Parts: sequence; structure tokens; C-alpha cells
Amino acid sequence: MTGFLARLRETAHLMVGLPSYDAYLSHMTARHPDQKPMNEAEFFRNRQEARYGGRNGGRCC
Repeated sequence: MTGFLARLRETAHLMVGLPSYDAYLSHMTARHPDQKPMNEAEFFRNRQEARYGGRNGGRCC
């Protein structure tokens, strides 16, 4: 994928609330090399719980 298309895809994901797993891995490698990063499924679940508070059924409003 070209650089422009990759950035466009990343922007679209961020607009709908899907954070970048690659950015997370880069951050963990650079800032927390002593900690084991979450796998992609754990990361996605963690971000969803952070966004929606871990409530079943999503938001009320």
C-alpha cells in the first residue's frame, strides 16, 4: 500500500475509533522495552473497553 493510502486508512480508522496497533507496538518498543506488549486481539479489546467503559450493550445515549 502506498504511503498516502496507508495514512488515509489510518486516518479513517482513527475517525471511527480504531487505534493503530502498529503505533502501539512502536510506542511499546520505544518507551517500554521491558514490558510484553498485548497481542492484537488483547489490544483491540482493551481499547474497546477504554472507549465504552466495558459495559455490555454499548452506550445508553
